[in-house]
Amino acid sequence: MPWQGTRDAYRLWLSEVMLQQTQVATVIPYYERFLARFPDVRALAAAEDEAVMQLWSGLGYYARARNLLKAARHVVERHGGVFPTAIEAVAELPGVGASTAAAIVAFSTGEPHAILDGNVKRVFARHFGVTGAVDSRETLEGLWAVARRELPRQHVEAYTQGLMDLGATVCTRTMPACNRCPVAKSCVARETDRIAELPGRKARRAVPLREITMFVALSRGDVLLFRRPDKGIWGGLWSLPEASVGTSPDAWLAAQPGLALASAETLPPFEHGFTHFRLAVTPVLLRVRRPRTAPLPPGSLWLPLADITGAALPAPVKKLLASL
Repeated sequence: MPWQGTRDAYRLWLSEVMLQQTQVATVIPYYERFLARFPDVRALAAAEDEAVMQLWSGLGYYARARNLLKAARHVVERHGGVFPTAIEAVAELPGVGASTAAAIVAFSTGEPHAILDGNVKRVFARHFGVTGAVDSRETLEGLWAVARRELPRQHVEAYTQGLMDLGATVCTRTMPACNRCPVAKSCVARETDRIAELPGRKARRAVPLREITMFVALSRGDVLLFRRPDKGIWGGLWSLPEASVGTSPDAWLAAQPGLALASAETLPPFEHGFTHFRLAVTPVLLRVRRPRTAPLPPGSLWLPLADITGAALPAPVKKLLASL
């Protein structure tokens, strides 16, 4: 991995944040682009929000990108631009939890700190037969106790990396490669035939469906975009204007100064999944006329369709616009 073999806490922090809830293969090109653009924490702290969100576009969980900026500026303001390696200082950075802080410090200093990311939870739950829903407080306390108990005092970096790799490549969520596992002989789940049962999970709730209309307003090769609020889905990104299902183009355009409808066409609907709900989108393509002196609605811009590839747009919106 491009972030292995370094003690640079900035690079390790960047990789650990990107790897939260995201697969390694997806992260690598983003990580390399970020380092090329922002080679150190001072460069990142000085960046415009738009530039960071643009580079992050498509990686998902956009709160991580906003927290990257907040944390980088925190490091410059409170640590003189030198990324901290004390566990307490790292843990107080925005977007850094206990396990992420422990991994950063372990890899940058060699100090022994227990980690417990999603992959490691699965390894410990299976190997030591820890039952209960893995995200319940009682089970998490038991897993943290195991993590601290098993932590060696020497070769911490190799142990930590090995533990992460074991969960990511061998003890996978489905179809684990037990025949390649170096600790298979002492695995409780394997011995008791409970590999599929561990770790335990909370009962799944029905995922709610939210339905919206997205208006794709085109004029002279440009598309009208609005910046989303920092909080909420796709926070801080540019996106298409939304309306409740059934809103007519005329009703929406009535609130946009200077725009006149030339034609409207409903495009194929699509769905996009978030952590707690699914979003069903009906896109409506609007060809509109706008005077060259027409005022822009607050928080909006006209972006040339030719420039969407590098824009800070949500992945499904970028895909939709690319199809046009």
